[in-house]
Amino acid sequence: MLTEPDILQALRDCYDPVLPCNIVDLGLIRSITISLDPDAPGATIPGVPQKYLVEIAIIPTQTEEAANSQLSAQIVNRLAGLETISRSTVTLLDSPTWTPSNITSAGRKTLGLDGNPHLVQIR
Repeated sequence: MLTEPDILQALRDCYDPVLPCNIVDLGLIRSITISLDPDAPGATIPGVPQKYLVEIAIIPTQTEEAANSQLSAQIVNRLAGLETISRSTVTLLDSPTWTPSNITSAGRKTLGLDGNPHLVQIR
């Protein structure tokens, strides 16, 4: 059975086009929807593993169309590598807007925002 933690783990391989941090730790993921794909090849054959449709909603860090297209393609390509996923879609949300306060503690560490007295801490 495919779970949200499985998808989040895979998405840690996807990086923002501008910020050197993965999209999970940047806090870009807003929702993940997983549903069985009734049209997947072999879906009605007993013993054939189930395939899933995955919908990801993200808040991009910027509005540049080329960067957002790159980000969406990166996510779709990464999820295509999971054999239990038959198809995935990415929705870019306009609101709420992304802010640095969305970054996880692991992301702040990756970006060098924690433990540096010369930087404003983002919480």
